[in-house]
Amino acid sequence: MELYIRAVSALSPQKTFGLSPSNEALSFLADPVIAAGNRMTCIEPDYSGRVDPALIRRMSRIIKMGVATAGECLKEAGLENPDAIITGTAYGCLADTILFLTRIIEGQEEMLPPTAFIQSTHNTVGGQIALMLKCHGYNNTFVHRGFSFESALLDAMLLLKEKEATHVLAGGIDEITDTSHAILSRFGLYKRLPAGEGAAFFLLSSAPGAGAYAKLDGLATFYKPKDGEEIGRHIDSFLTRHSTGIRDIDLVLTGNNAYSKDDAMYQQVERSVFSACVSIPYKHLCGEYPTSASFALWLAAQIVRSGHLPSAQGPVSDRVKKILIYNQYLGIHHSLILLSAC
Repeated sequence: MELYIRAVSALSPQKTFGLSPSNEALSFLADPVIAAGNRMTCIEPDYSGRVDPALIRRMSRIIKMGVATAGECLKEAGLENPDAIITGTAYGCLADTILFLTRIIEGQEEMLPPTAFIQSTHNTVGGQIALMLKCHGYNNTFVHRGFSFESALLDAMLLLKEKEATHVLAGGIDEITDTSHAILSRFGLYKRLPAGEGAAFFLLSSAPGAGAYAKLDGLATFYKPKDGEEIGRHIDSFLTRHSTGIRDIDLVLTGNNAYSKDDAMYQQVERSVFSACVSIPYKHLCGEYPTSASFALWLAAQIVRSGHLPSAQGPVSDRVKKILIYNQYLGIHHSLILLSAC
């Protein structure tokens, strides 16, 4: 059964939001936003035209990002309500979580207002989307660290293949705050690549419809491979299952993050497995965060739909029909996503 990406939307550190046509959406690649420091924060729109102003004041930043991006995706698809809403997030609503914990300390655990706690749960974004749409269908949030978005995407694919749904809204979202950045930096998470954040949503369907971006051919995850040789076996097995040879891949998007330990794995795989492919990174555009694969899928869908990659990003001149995304997070969570032209 074939699955299709019918509509996409992304809010990122680049100028990606609200640009539907592929050639327009990829225009930022000619002049990308470069990180000025150790963080890449999203370029946010004026939410008042996209979210009820009465609701905005009660929404934290990540909720506004998620609701606006999901709404933009559905608007492009011309669909009022999906059959299911599935989100993936590793950190959830960090700002509200930090606010609640701060109030616990300041209030000495007495007389705590519940709002920040209620809005700090990881499924708040998916819940708010459903409330605004009055969608009573399947709603699930995956919190699987570096596999959070991939788990959400896999759940969406299974719903469609089992014919439990016809249209599924799936997305990945994470934010970075001053406090979380300081803590995660102390843990050694960010070495050279800036911390990132973003929200990306996709309308997946079992029918192509008009103007579908791409076919979603396959998804696989694997945990903590010991070396590049094992990674290569996983990639070969994945491509074999989907009747694809390595020379059928027109472009590989990799999650290189400029940290020598992590990038050594990518370099070994690029030499052994992807030597015949054009391979380019994407995290310099969005920063490092657990659900960055959602940005990569948005970028890949735009490239497949337009059929080419702007020359500023690499030596791709022929039509791009099939893209493989290979990402890893912390050297632990590895994922593969395969998509192709409709």
